[in-house]
Amino acid sequence: MSKPVVSIWGPLPGAQPAAAGTDPWDTKWELRDGTAWVFYSSSDQMAVRRPVILADGFAMGGSNGHVLYDGLENGDYPFISTLRENGFDVILLGFENRSASIIDNAGVAIECIRRTIADREGNAPLAVGGFSMGGMVTRYALAKMERQKEDHQTATYLSYDTPHRGAWLPLGVQAFAHFVKDKWGDTNPLLSLYSDLVNSPAARQMLRWHVATAAEVTLDVADGQDRERTEFLAALDRLGGWPLRPRLLGVANGTGTGIGNSIPADDTAIAAHGPKTTAQLRTQGQGKQTVAQIAQARQSPITINTTGFPELDGAPGGLFPKAPLLEDAANFGMAAVLAALVNGQKAELTHNTSTFVPTVSAVASAHIDDHTALYAKVNPEESDLHDLLCATSNEGHTVMTSDLGQWIVAKLREA
Repeated sequence: MSKPVVSIWGPLPGAQPAAAGTDPWDTKWELRDGTAWVFYSSSDQMAVRRPVILADGFAMGGSNGHVLYDGLENGDYPFISTLRENGFDVILLGFENRSASIIDNAGVAIECIRRTIADREGNAPLAVGGFSMGGMVTRYALAKMERQKEDHQTATYLSYDTPHRGAWLPLGVQAFAHFVKDKWGDTNPLLSLYSDLVNSPAARQMLRWHVATAAEVTLDVADGQDRERTEFLAALDRLGGWPLRPRLLGVANGTGTGIGNSIPADDTAIAAHGPKTTAQLRTQGQGKQTVAQIAQARQSPITINTTGFPELDGAPGGLFPKAPLLEDAANFGMAAVLAALVNGQKAELTHNTSTFVPTVSAVASAHIDDHTALYAKVNPEESDLHDLLCATSNEGHTVMTSDLGQWIVAKLREA
């Protein structure tokens, strides 16, 4: 799998940062609670002329300009240099805290838009968007500016595998992360990392279903939305839901054909049997199902039960990113890592990753609660976006591909 633009994991505790080397950007703007790295299209420039603002996504800690640039430029498609060759000035927007509230980071995006307009030479309109959560941040920012009658001078909004209709993280994985932190989190920072990530403000706002603690629970498909998500969606709705002035573009790292990733429903994903904890986590299926049984040694298990959920793990969509510093563990894989750290022996891992942002969420065409819609062919006429493109296969979340990158560049040239 190619490396994603956005690393969900960020710097892991104890990890040593790689040497940065030469900065690839032309200048850097320090913003309140964020940073913008600016790449001019021409070496003779002292100001932006045709600006494209692209916001970083959800992860641990703060944005790293080198990492963000590397994911965009040194993968399958050299996105930044292609934009520059076509006369665009690229502004990569980073956040001091990528797991902070989307609304708070929208303030950083608004500051960046204002700075861009003030710095711009000429009157070419802006293109503004982002990757994953960055698409939600900029969507909110543009809508808020319009609501406040502030001219954002943006002709194009762009989202890249953004969870417009919510993201998915298996409920058993969430519960197990909290269980491990509660029991052993004070012994090793890694044992608290995943739980803290799941319970961060941005995760609560993006996840369609959220589990905050390791407690016995039975969820119907209509339940499980965190209050922070409910309040965020209400705030977005008060702004009109979307910015009205720009053309709305979006791409998905999942297929638009309805073909999933072949992960079977209601199948064992992790089996851990050790001296301190046992865990049985299963992929999400339909009907009534026990998706997780978790226990401390010689104690009764906690069960996580669901009713009426779609087969979300195998659905078309962008796959949950892997953590290179943890042997490419993804969501189920990270739960296996936690179990191994606690027990001192490996867990049985059948499925490492699963769908993170379903295609219909990334292109805002249907709700992910509906199994039929989740696996149906995308109908562009049902999307809130004006134009969209889906990947030809289910790829890693925010992976920059030639197909998606070329389409974006072509659409920006049309503006």
